Amino acid sequence: MFWRRKKRETAYDKTGKIPVIRSSICTGEQTAGFKDAASGRFEELMLIRSDGDLEEFMRLYDVEASDIRREW
Repeated sequence: MFWRRKKRETAYDKTGKIPVIRSSICTGEQTAGFKDAASGRFEELMLIRSDGDLEEFMRLYDVEASDIRREW
């Protein structure tokens, strides 16, 4: 009752944004988000710890795996 996870409703404007996963060379930490194509500004949305987290990111934000770029 108290510990149930609420479903996230995501309303995210993806126009002009590129889905990106940023990976740290030193620690291996990965974060997923969108990068503005015009300014290059990265907006971090979630931490990726496993393949399940990556699948959840793709499902929540309606992103295909082929559209995601990786940056280091």
